[in-house]
Amino acid sequence: MFALQQITQRSVIRRPLLAALNSQLAARLTYPHGVDRFIELFDATAVTDTTVGTITAIEHPTYRSVRVRIRPNANWQGFLAGQYVALGVEVNGRRERRCFSPAQSQHASGELEFTMAVQPQGRVTRHLKNNARVGERVVMETAAGEFSLPDERPEQLVLISAGSGITPVISMLRTLIDEQYTGSVDFIHYALTADEELYPHELDALAGQLPNLRIHRIHTKEGGELFSRAQLARLVPDYARAQTYVCGPAPVLEATQTLFDAEGLSERMHQEAFGVAKPTGDEPAEGEVRFARSERLATNSGDTLLEQAEAAGLSPEHGCRMGVCFSCTCKKTSGQVRDLRSGQVSDDGEADIQICVSVPVGTVALDL
Repeated sequence: MFALQQITQRSVIRRPLLAALNSQLAARLTYPHGVDRFIELFDATAVTDTTVGTITAIEHPTYRSVRVRIRPNANWQGFLAGQYVALGVEVNGRRERRCFSPAQSQHASGELEFTMAVQPQGRVTRHLKNNARVGERVVMETAAGEFSLPDERPEQLVLISAGSGITPVISMLRTLIDEQYTGSVDFIHYALTADEELYPHELDALAGQLPNLRIHRIHTKEGGELFSRAQLARLVPDYARAQTYVCGPAPVLEATQTLFDAEGLSERMHQEAFGVAKPTGDEPAEGEVRFARSERLATNSGDTLLEQAEAAGLSPEHGCRMGVCFSCTCKKTSGQVRDLRSGQVSDDGEADIQICVSVPVGTVALDL
């Protein structure tokens, strides 16, 4: 009872305080930095309009991965299983922003769990693995992305993942378990070896928690085959009736998409990419890239426009580098670009494009 009274008293005090902090007078007094920048000096998690998380645990499930648990402040609005969250992390005095999918059930409260493959050139993942400490703060954006289960759960599901692509689909599985889902679920996960597999013990623990759940774990460097039609038909004979969700690197995405397109099942296929095809170099790089706002000009190297902008000394906004989070979108004022995901070439006029998955076809001008 005493604890409840304390909470009530704090709430009574907090409401007028928040109202005052969000007032026009407070905004004028703290211009141009804003109220939050001053509040951060005293408590980084107490900002009024920003979601800030505190790292509460750091684990190393494999030698090439890191798992962090983050407790968000009261501004966190939750997520749908399968969505991603952009995290802003301070690395060498500069805030770097990358997107990761929470791995726990969408119904879980409290801390968020993120498991990441550590890339050799990944500034954020290398920092989280080697330098981050419990108590460190991160800025969190609102969960986003369309890779999520429909509100009306399908009667049959196939969840396919490879490598660290397991995080959004294990979130889906954990969510279904919390909901006591009665439909059929086949969970297929690919890893190079047993030692590099993420969540093996967790999958073992989840295996018996739904009546119609079947878990298939395949190690491709230990005799297991990467995805094929024959394999899928053996594991899930009636896969054509299911809704299938896939997350993983390009070979898995391409193989599953090719199969489902060929069999007229593309509407039953849902994918999330965390890797995207790189320029092949088959096409000659011609023309120039003009960064109009920065008044810079570069010879087209054939790389993505994000990479060419960085090579020119610019620091454009970006997140996932895979065309999922849309944070790198900017206006193309002239010229054509090719989308690395689809191969489609744009029109010549003005258009909003994602520079992380766009390669110039000849001379291109950007409002950057």
